[in-house]
Amino acid sequence: MLNFKTTEMTVAPATIGDDVLESFAAGFRGALLRAGDEGYDQARAIWNALIDKRPALIARCSGTADVVQAVNFAREHNLLLSVRGGGHNVAGKAICDDGLMIDLSPMKGIHVDAHRRRVRVQPGVSCGDLDHETQLYGLAMPCGIVSMTGLAGLTLGGGFGWLTRKHGLTVDNLLSAEVVTAEGLVVRAADDENPDLFWGIRGGGGNFGVVTSFEYQLYPLGPEVLAGVLLYPLERADEVLRFYRAFAAGAPDELGSVVVFRLAPVAPFLAPAVHGQPVLALIVCYAGDIEEGQRVLQPLRSFGDPLADLVRPQPYVAHQAILDEGQLPGRNYYWKSEYLSEMSNEAIETAISYSAGIISPYTRVLVFHLGGAAARVDEMATAAGNRNANYVLNIATAWENAAATSGVAENERYIQWTRDFWNDMQPFSTGGGYVNFLSADEGQDRVRAAYGAEKYARLAALKNRYDPANLFRLNQNIVPAG
Repeated sequence: MLNFKTTEMTVAPATIGDDVLESFAAGFRGALLRAGDEGYDQARAIWNALIDKRPALIARCSGTADVVQAVNFAREHNLLLSVRGGGHNVAGKAICDDGLMIDLSPMKGIHVDAHRRRVRVQPGVSCGDLDHETQLYGLAMPCGIVSMTGLAGLTLGGGFGWLTRKHGLTVDNLLSAEVVTAEGLVVRAADDENPDLFWGIRGGGGNFGVVTSFEYQLYPLGPEVLAGVLLYPLERADEVLRFYRAFAAGAPDELGSVVVFRLAPVAPFLAPAVHGQPVLALIVCYAGDIEEGQRVLQPLRSFGDPLADLVRPQPYVAHQAILDEGQLPGRNYYWKSEYLSEMSNEAIETAISYSAGIISPYTRVLVFHLGGAAARVDEMATAAGNRNANYVLNIATAWENAAATSGVAENERYIQWTRDFWNDMQPFSTGGGYVNFLSADEGQDRVRAAYGAEKYARLAALKNRYDPANLFRLNQNIVPAG
């Protein structure tokens, strides 16, 4: 017998008897885990250690049939339901207290059709898993900037990476998807089949169903690209960023780049006096001919006398993991995000001021250059939006678990620094945020701002069609219209 929170969460728990649970288990191919079972704690652990929840039952799905059965079980018994893909989202919406968690992480199938330059993947696949398979054929697609990122959640929220200026957002390269709806139906979503649903899942998150298969377009790339890091002392950041701003504005679509504020690593290519000091990093990736990339990057590499120039031809899969060290699972994470129309002098000064006060070696403040192909797609073509923004800011604060006696106060210190930084960046915002970067404490106003009024209204109407009871509510939730 198990007690579950219901979808209303304010009413009495639903008690599910052992006979009902046994009937569920009899037709379920994967593992069903409850507290005390071997593997339960590992299955409920997600990337962000700041989120610590205990589902009443974890359904580790082996395939689409298991997903259908789990969705039907949750709907029929009115259970609080969460859905986990890669478990990498900062808000930790993948897991719930006292509900049913559908765990898709065992579903890791990847099939590459090299001739048609397409790939079909299951929802447990990470960006690193995808690159490992597609690079065998010299192919790639716009994915995230951390290899551990789950591809399912990345896609459903929009998705951007090193290839976005060349080939668009991740959702711009989604060709079709298999979706399990709140009614337990398995449907195909594509331009020629359920196009309204296809529009919604390309940026609308997990609001409309559980996606059990994604099909993407691939492009020739690799196995080597020209990529790497230019590192500067924070004292030079103002002049370097003003130069970078002009350089990036004229850069070809092949060049992806991100500005990173951080504390300098303990690394042999840096003098010991620099270790642990605030620095500015420019990370670049040229998705084209390496010799042409050398010519394009020469002005940037020759400016400002960097502490280190680590830009070189290297495997694309290695560059895809360049930010992994700052994103390891098991740390506490708290993020704030905002789209920026430009990198103004005042925005640069504000970012430098706060970055001088970074106290954790794991914190990263990232400003990713957008535009290019992603900006040439019509704003209403997909649910993912804010295509007119030239940059996206991510204040990615991270720290190790503090001692139990000081943990709450220590956590609040990091969280408050992040909020203060974000508040002071508001004058430079387009008014929108990236839905995949919203933290757990950001409410409906922030979700609405991520889409804008017109797009949110269309999403709410779509939610009313596919999930009027809001079964899929543990996400950056689109509330059903009415």
